[in-house]
Amino acid sequence: MPDEAPERRAEGAPVGRRVLLGTFAAGIAGLAAAPYLQRGWEGFLGAASQHDPTGLTGLLPDPGGFRYYSVVGSVPRKDDTDYELRIDGLVDRPRTYTLPELRALPQSRIVGDAVCTDGWRVDGTPFRGVRLADLLDAAGVRAEGAALRFTCFDGAYSESLTLQQARRPDVLVALTMQDKPITHAHGGPARLYVAPMYFYKSAKWLSGITVTDRVVPGYWEGYGYEVDGWLDGADRAA
Repeated sequence: MPDEAPERRAEGAPVGRRVLLGTFAAGIAGLAAAPYLQRGWEGFLGAASQHDPTGLTGLLPDPGGFRYYSVVGSVPRKDDTDYELRIDGLVDRPRTYTLPELRALPQSRIVGDAVCTDGWRVDGTPFRGVRLADLLDAAGVRAEGAALRFTCFDGAYSESLTLQQARRPDVLVALTMQDKPITHAHGGPARLYVAPMYFYKSAKWLSGITVTDRVVPGYWEGYGYEVDGWLDGADRAA
């Protein structure tokens, strides 16, 4: 799921995030100026999101420059004991991975930019995890497989990539971000990271990868986002 959104529906009415950001600007500035309040801010966001059906926690910055956002009011927490990633669809060897099993696979580290369509960005962010291409090779994609559909354990979010995009070396099932385990607020314990695309393509709280015969547009594409969310200047042929 993305860390940003064009609007949030609260009590049935669309709310422009930039308008609400202006409303909260003074309070946010005060928080940024108080280092002792900044400590633990990310933990607060993760806890607040569990009880915030309005999604207004998505307007609050965390110390790393990211913003928390969810398309549902509450997202369950997963860890080593209950996290699973299912790979199925047009594959010869469907499989469900646990978190320890994903950690045991060969890991790759990518340093890229996290760029939001809403205007914020965090440059030079390291992600580490399993190359999506390796998981696809292990599953054995069938000849008719042409795309991937990603689903998430929030129960609502989805995304897509073509098979060619998914096999790029800069696309990961990421387990760490900024050299630390990915927190719940940032989509952990495992999320997608698609380095050459806008951050909404890097689905948070990843739970399913299904190989399909065509691209199935994801959640934000239903709101007018591009199916191929390339960053400006991205090498689309890599």
